[in-house]
Amino acid sequence: MLKAGIVGLPNVGKSTLFNALTRSRKAEAANYPFCTIDPNVGVVIVPDERAYVLKEIAKTNVVVPAAIEFVDIAGLVAGASKGEGLGNQFLANIREVDAIVQVVRCFEDSDVVHTMGGVDPVRDIEVITTELVLADLDAVAKRMTKTQKAAKAGDKDAAAELALLLKLEPHLNAGKTANTLPATPEEVAQMKLIQLLTAKPVLFACNVAESDLATAEQNPFVQKVAEYVRTHHDAAYVPISAKIEAELIDLPPEEARAFLKDLGVDDSGVSSLIKGTYGLLGLQTYFTAGEKEVRCWTIVKGWKAPQAAGVIHTDFEKGFIKAEIVSYEDLTRLGSVAAAREAGKYRLEGKEYVFKDGDVALFRFNN
Repeated sequence: MLKAGIVGLPNVGKSTLFNALTRSRKAEAANYPFCTIDPNVGVVIVPDERAYVLKEIAKTNVVVPAAIEFVDIAGLVAGASKGEGLGNQFLANIREVDAIVQVVRCFEDSDVVHTMGGVDPVRDIEVITTELVLADLDAVAKRMTKTQKAAKAGDKDAAAELALLLKLEPHLNAGKTANTLPATPEEVAQMKLIQLLTAKPVLFACNVAESDLATAEQNPFVQKVAEYVRTHHDAAYVPISAKIEAELIDLPPEEARAFLKDLGVDDSGVSSLIKGTYGLLGLQTYFTAGEKEVRCWTIVKGWKAPQAAGVIHTDFEKGFIKAEIVSYEDLTRLGSVAAAREAGKYRLEGKEYVFKDGDVALFRFNN
């Protein structure tokens, strides 16, 4: 299962958000730096209303949702790349995740200590980016020393890697992240192999006060983050209120909905954050739907039919013959598989078919 790491400066709401995401109280949320030392890991259900529509069509009572892992990582401080605070541990933890959700504080509260003295989300982003870039520069320098020898000896793979490292070094030196370097698909794959921290996709979670959630886009801190990440990171942001969602943990669904309605919102932002992270990881969902259950299957965007079948069972991939496919839109519009078949929307696809998000599938395979 792919993992997203929740990162940020101390006291920005990371552990509160983690507890909200996982519907737990696993992470200690306290008003002092480094209250998270060992990373907390939680499996988080991906909200998908489509599954519950399909449940009615399939006449089943069982829905099995998709899920991803979130890791709550210790707070970072300036100097982490040199081992300050819990820097070395932070960098090792973040190296293990596939994407980064960076939580930035967008609320004022004199009762919650800010380690840098005041609320400035852009400064906070720059502190973390700088530390990750410095760590990557160190990794590139070490890798370059090793790769140069192999490239001189005629190793073609080493020569290609060296060319990438020579492009990366001035880019990182300019304070830019590796994921903003103009790169070929092969170079992007190589950056993953090198495990560069700033090559990981990133999403920014703007943690706002309870009273600001309904009008989060007018929050001046959120507006600054929006402009900054668009121009410097080519990344998305999601306003959230970790505090609100944490308060909902113990409430039944109906009471939680009523609580949010009283605040003038349908969601605390956490559902949008989970969905955004799912996309950030390069994932999408297809469905199987029958009387036994509706199940959401997680695949990587661009996967072909045999690979998609393989997430159900390796035998499905090995013995793949055909996939029976109908799109979610067509099935829900027409109301049944029979009606979709009659309308010519139910089709057979072969091994080269690239699955689309929302496909409803049934596989034919040899045992």
